[in-house]
Amino acid sequence: MRVLFATYSEKTHLQPMAPLAWALRTAGHEVLVASQPELVDTITRAGLTAVPVGRDHNLWRAARRFLTPRMASVDPATYRKVRGVKQPPFDIAGEPPENISWSHLKAGYDDIVPSWYKMVNDPMIDDLVGLARAWMPDLVVWEASTYAGAVAAKAVGAAHARLLCNLDMFGVARGHYVRLKAARPPGRREDALQEWLTDRAARHGIGFSEDLAVGRFTVDQQPDSLRMEADLHYVPMRYVPYNGPAVVPPWLRDEPRRPRVCLTLGSTSAERFDGYAVSVQDLLDALSDLDIEVVATLPEREAGKLARVPGNTRIVSFIALHTLAPTCSAIIHHGAFGTATTTALYGVPQLSLPERHDAPFHAEKLTRQGAGIAIDYREATGETVREALLRLLREPVFRERAQTLREEMLALPTPNDLVPELERLTEKYRGSDV
Repeated sequence: MRVLFATYSEKTHLQPMAPLAWALRTAGHEVLVASQPELVDTITRAGLTAVPVGRDHNLWRAARRFLTPRMASVDPATYRKVRGVKQPPFDIAGEPPENISWSHLKAGYDDIVPSWYKMVNDPMIDDLVGLARAWMPDLVVWEASTYAGAVAAKAVGAAHARLLCNLDMFGVARGHYVRLKAARPPGRREDALQEWLTDRAARHGIGFSEDLAVGRFTVDQQPDSLRMEADLHYVPMRYVPYNGPAVVPPWLRDEPRRPRVCLTLGSTSAERFDGYAVSVQDLLDALSDLDIEVVATLPEREAGKLARVPGNTRIVSFIALHTLAPTCSAIIHHGAFGTATTTALYGVPQLSLPERHDAPFHAEKLTRQGAGIAIDYREATGETVREALLRLLREPVFRERAQTLREEMLALPTPNDLVPELERLTEKYRGSDV
């Protein structure tokens, strides 16, 4: 069969999709990956066939101009206080239904549709539909906010599925919105997402159905203990780490002489904004007298901001986490999906400093599961991080629970295992209507 992967140009969205694309290729299926021109080199470096569609979006340029450096646009007078920056309408994803109001969700969708969804999808929708009509895929797999993929699939009668590179706060928030909308009086059921998708779909001769928002089914890379679910069809898959070209340096081949602790705060803050939400210098100073080896992954620009590098710290500009994690006793990170899930896959206790998107939710679930500790990034000082790290290193229960989580993840179907199920679901949904 022919399978089209679709994502707007964001490498952290492509990378979790790559292993499934590889699995389908090695099973003999034809695979294309469509994205905006900016992502083409990243796609081809992953060994996949790229098709540039549309033009590049300007999401991050707009974010730098109109949002604060931390993307903390939540008005505390309007939205309840939460740990981390949980952006409406997704901040309700962990709430019981009785705590969720229509006005809150509506305000969130009214903001997120023009400020995110339109901005990243509109530049690629028409060209992606054109590609689908020329190539006629049987299945379209789309990143959960790349609704252009759903529109393209519907335009040609292909089966289509979301592939999550996050907890499913999208599906949960949407489920609550649909529920509350149905209880509204006729004529007062505004739906910014539906209105936008209805307009874009109509341009290609198709009508709106709810699968344009949530897919026919959803591939979820989280184990049961961490999963966030709506009333949708989920297909579990084991997470396979991939974050670009990987090289094992000579020092990593030797067994660490002291407990090794990785400090990684991700690439988005360094690349898109003005640095990290926490002080790297304060963290390194606070850990400097401990009998540990700290490996801090810092881009050159961020490393250049340091006034000093403690003797127990090694600074590296980049290293693939799946090569480093198995040698670590603990990992301190920013809570992003790829970092947190890779850490969990290798059974390493983790200290999460979550900031935004689904990271606070993920950190809370990890804490409840017992595999780590979470500290809101606004409370992450050298002192609080040091105290939490010492607990991770000294209390065996964290390692035990992290190993249990690893076993749960290893029990999930691999991308290769999933291929026959995708073939079956494609046959079921291809050419059907909701």
